[in-house]
Amino acid sequence: MKFSFNVEDASQIFVGAFALAVPIAFSEEAWKLGETLPTPNLLMLFTLSLIFLSLFTYESVFQRDIKSRKLGFLLRIVIAYLITALVVALVLFCLNKLPLMTDPLVSLKRIIVITMPASMGAIIVDSFDKE
Repeated sequence: MKFSFNVEDASQIFVGAFALAVPIAFSEEAWKLGETLPTPNLLMLFTLSLIFLSLFTYESVFQRDIKSRKLGFLLRIVIAYLITALVVALVLFCLNKLPLMTDPLVSLKRIIVITMPASMGAIIVDSFDKE
């Protein structure tokens, strides 16, 4: 089987990511967590995000059938995470809470913190029409 990812899939990921990114990105707690979270904890959060995305994608989107679609499975997770991170970055930028030029590390940390829950919203909406 070949990998299939189209505009509809991308738009579902955008909508799902936006649905969860917006309320979280508006919270001062998320901004401060992005400033104060130690790097090991941030890496754990990033790893948990990828694990949850992988589990949900495996169970729901691919319905446990990835034998002939391993590359598609991995690409789906990477694409979903990257699109979600882009949505989160855009929302934070609109709120003037993404100091890319003055403090890129804080920007990256805020993106990772908010992308974790937003990526789950993205992949859930993406699963509405299964592979």
